[in-house]
Amino acid sequence: MQKAGLAYMITGGLASSMQGEPRTTHDLDLVIDLPESGVHALLAAFPPPDYCLDEDSVREAVANKSTFNLIETKDGDKVDFWLLTEEPFDRSRFARRRREVFMGMEMAVSSPEDTILAKLRWAVLSGGSEKHFHDALRIYEVQYACLDFDYLERWVAELGVAGLWRRLKKEAEVLS
Repeated sequence: MQKAGLAYMITGGLASSMQGEPRTTHDLDLVIDLPESGVHALLAAFPPPDYCLDEDSVREAVANKSTFNLIETKDGDKVDFWLLTEEPFDRSRFARRRREVFMGMEMAVSSPEDTILAKLRWAVLSGGSEKHFHDALRIYEVQYACLDFDYLERWVAELGVAGLWRRLKKEAEVLS
């Protein structure tokens, strides 16, 4: 993404593995701020035959603020791109992303608070996913001493995840 000069943020399973309990994941989830004027740079950064990136899918996602995928053809690795929306939580978490070094590479990653909130939200939206809840729980436990609880409480209410938040705090095993 840096090569294309586009603002992005790692989220999803990789972010939760970096911030909580490592686990396998089948793809990389990126939130990207991709204006129409940046489509060409993105396509140029991931050229065939090494990558499969459909220009029409990218342009449709930009127009609809939705998603598109990139496949690395040699190993079949997949990247899910989520377009940054105007939704207040989306904007807030993107503005709070952090630069972290992982496996020798510097990258922009969702803050632990925002990863917890996004995971709780996905747990609700997916009908009660224990995987997402477990990810949020482990991040909470590992990052407990440095979490911004005022920020978390504000967004828990706005995102409608209060029930899962109460459960998370009840089940968490943290050193106080």
